[in-house]
Amino acid sequence: MLDMRKPRELQQGATYHVSARSNRQEFILESKTLKDMLLRILKRAKEKYQFKLKHYCIMSNHIHLLIEPKWKEDLPRIMQWILSRFASQFNRHFNLFGHVWWDRYRSNIVRTIRRLCETFHYISQNPVKAGIVQSADSYEYSGLYYYKRKLYGFIEPPGPDLLTEAQLLGI
Repeated sequence: MLDMRKPRELQQGATYHVSARSNRQEFILESKTLKDMLLRILKRAKEKYQFKLKHYCIMSNHIHLLIEPKWKEDLPRIMQWILSRFASQFNRHFNLFGHVWWDRYRSNIVRTIRRLCETFHYISQNPVKAGIVQSADSYEYSGLYYYKRKLYGFIEPPGPDLLTEAQLLGI
């Protein structure tokens, strides 16, 4: 019997918590150079595809995105472009070939405001839990860093759906 993947749950207009982990859990994103490379790719993806990036965090061996594809956009296509573009540039940078990401990315639909706030908080706290920073808003590779400084454009400004979390964070 074949081991079939569970189909990805997709819903038009949904917000997704997406995470992707590096192959062999290696710290491929440890350097500032590679984190910046991924940020540039995310920015280019926002130019190529229509989606809201509500939050993100780039850790040393994984990433989290809180993303809402706009009408008629396709989450799998957006994520395939982001992850494959990074893998291609990463491999070129180090003169390597092969897999960069472990398995396929994970995604969950964020269905309620409460879950949105919990997910936002979870993503924000990743660098604190890892012992990288003491305060989540001081981590330069997290959307919270930009929210606290009101540096919008790449990251979506807090709207009605993020208002509760924004108020809790004092943004």
